[in-house]
Amino acid sequence: MLEPKVIYEDSNLLVINKPPGLQVHAAKISGAQAAHHAAPRPIALTVVDWLVKYYPEVKNVGDDPALRPGIVHRLDKETSGVMLVARNQKYFDYLKLLFQKHEIKKTYLAFVAGVPAKRQGIIDAPIGIRNGTMKRSIRSAKMAKPAVTEYRVLKTLGGEGGHYSLLEISPKTGRTHQIRVHLASIGHPVLGDRLYGPKKQPAWVDRLMLHALSVEFTAADGKRVKFEAAPPF
Repeated sequence: MLEPKVIYEDSNLLVINKPPGLQVHAAKISGAQAAHHAAPRPIALTVVDWLVKYYPEVKNVGDDPALRPGIVHRLDKETSGVMLVARNQKYFDYLKLLFQKHEIKKTYLAFVAGVPAKRQGIIDAPIGIRNGTMKRSIRSAKMAKPAVTEYRVLKTLGGEGGHYSLLEISPKTGRTHQIRVHLASIGHPVLGDRLYGPKKQPAWVDRLMLHALSVEFTAADGKRVKFEAAPPF
């Protein structure tokens, strides 16, 4: 099992570096699905499995502790980087409020295809769900919600198949697949993204090249804190 690495911990908070390829929690199964899959199936190991094993106090923490104990926010399976986990309900509620008020600053790094025309920019486009799928799109009005992403080009490079750019990204909202959808919408999909990018990828790309670099916020004691994890690419 790929395991998270602990960046910081105290009695209220656990900060981890999630490796790429590790799901945060298992998918929720409806009653109909459960009946259909009556036969025992192997359980996929997740961040939640790891948490319950090493930090059992989180079992009763959260809005849905049976599925997401202690989980305040999530990362896609193939995205690596910093995640916050609450170790008690009081701190879960505190962090949840910060996220709702957009008072937690998240910074990502991503390698993308091509070179953006502007060295920095803001993508302000609502994201909805495409009919008949769970894919997100800025062109779908179904369940569309406001989404804003800021980006800055850190460097550009050439290589097999063309030119690429390393971006620093700051999502101002927290929609599912937001960064991936927004960057693909301006013609610069994240390398390794087989859902929103091209099927053919450069030979040197062996994962989704998206990493949650840092999380910054004001802790409950009033101190400003910032947690970082170096990218694995």
